Amino acid sequence: MKDEYDFSDGKRGAIAPTKGKTRITIMLDDAVIEAAREVAESEGFGYQTVINNTLRHTLLNSRGATEELEHLSGQFKQGITATDLKSLEKKLSAAVNEIRRVLEPEAKP
Repeated sequence: MKDEYDFSDGKRGAIAPTKGKTRITIMLDDAVIEAAREVAESEGFGYQTVINNTLRHTLLNSRGATEELEHLSGQFKQGITATDLKSLEKKLSAAVNEIRRVLEPEAKP
């Protein structure tokens, strides 16, 4: 091994394509992360995928874009069926409701 290497003619390597996703840093409540990890573990997805899909589902539904959601469903990994997608959407919706319930301040009698 040399003591010094000359990188003056070096070039940056290839950059992996983003495939429609952007890396960001975001602060989430511990309860949100925990709930997403629980759903991810039971569904066999990564927790970031669960969070992304939950956000997509919630945002698209709030705009009334169900047709767009069906169009975007083709972006999921190969092998997932429409039935699987509908089932996952129901579970994600339940997870969102649970997250909301956990994060809401307790009602005082």
